[in-house]
Amino acid sequence: MNLTQEDWIAQLEEDENAVILDVRTEDECDEGIIPNAINIDIHKGQGFISEIEKLDKSKNYYVYCRSGARSAKACEIMNELGFENAYNLLGGMLDWDGEVVAP
Repeated sequence: MNLTQEDWIAQLEEDENAVILDVRTEDECDEGIIPNAINIDIHKGQGFISEIEKLDKSKNYYVYCRSGARSAKACEIMNELGFENAYNLLGGMLDWDGEVVAP
């Protein structure tokens, strides 16, 4: 499910079962991440799928990348793997005006 930044933040703040997932490359993450995000690079192919499969499917995942394209794909993959709640941040980090921290 695609969410605007406002909806993504509002839903995240109300969600006690939330996990923030950054699917960018390590180099991109070095430029800053959303606080408390975990990084699993979608470009790792099968390695990405292997890492995703280790995650708790009962949690709600708030997924982002640089522009929103890779995170949308990540949400699709997660849905196929049985994750019911994966939310894509539309516009990604390019449009993000919230807090950013060093990884």
